[in-house]
Amino acid sequence: MPELPDVEVYVERLEAKLAGQRLLGTRLASPFLVRTYDPPLSALSARRFLRAHRIGKRIVMGFEQDLFAVVHLMIAGRFRLREKGATLPGKHSLCGFDFEQATLWLTEAGSKKRASLHLVRGTAALAEFDRGGIDPLSATLAQFDAALRRENRTLKRALTDPRILNGIGNAYSDEILFSARLSPVKRTSQIDAAEMKRLYRACGKTLSAWLERTRRAVGDGFPEQVTAFREGMAVHGRYREPCRSCGTPVQRVRYADSELNYCPTCQTGGRLLADRGLSRLLGGDWPKTLAELEERLGRA
Repeated sequence: MPELPDVEVYVERLEAKLAGQRLLGTRLASPFLVRTYDPPLSALSARRFLRAHRIGKRIVMGFEQDLFAVVHLMIAGRFRLREKGATLPGKHSLCGFDFEQATLWLTEAGSKKRASLHLVRGTAALAEFDRGGIDPLSATLAQFDAALRRENRTLKRALTDPRILNGIGNAYSDEILFSARLSPVKRTSQIDAAEMKRLYRACGKTLSAWLERTRRAVGDGFPEQVTAFREGMAVHGRYREPCRSCGTPVQRVRYADSELNYCPTCQTGGRLLADRGLSRLLGGDWPKTLAELEERLGRA
């Protein structure tokens, strides 16, 4: 799922490439995309695109007459910028936005159509999309501390909860926690002031670094390689690869449609976190160390 660095760069490049252009029309390929009916999607036709901004992981495109298209890309949604009038790309197409000088595709890979578009009128209507989380790049340490301690959650859940922090998902929460050298399952009520400060700094440093890295990769173009698995990440997507700090194989825990990745040496004091799939394979006798895990997998 595109997270804060990717969404922020989408916003910047949409403005750079399309601001000031009139939308000539839309080509809706998937009726499941649009989640509102008033105003209709056709209301955007002939309106000039003015600006874009981010609300959490949502991209807001502002048009003339106080109209806003609010897009949530979810897991597999992506924007593609093509030449004017370009043919929509087959079964992955959700919608085409035909501007005066270019066509913006909205696509979604996979069979589950989760991406959404809400069309609303007036800035007041945008409030319903704000889940209340603070901006992790502009929040003070005091604000960050207060937000995370408001509920007793695991750090992984707290970082990815849009009511607490906005824009962080599965990938960057893994990277932030690794940078802070904190366990994903440690609870917010259990961390001391020094650990909170470390987490705050890791959050800002990680997101800022990846935002700048993404900007440099895109340059004057448009984002085409938006993925949750990036070369250079410390733990996310690097299951069983050696930790770049200590050499310990990176571990993961799968749950629902997501997963967490961590280094047991750097983050959990050598303790393994129980994974649902491996727990079924190994039964109730869950190993406590990496050496025990590797030994039992070898016998399984």
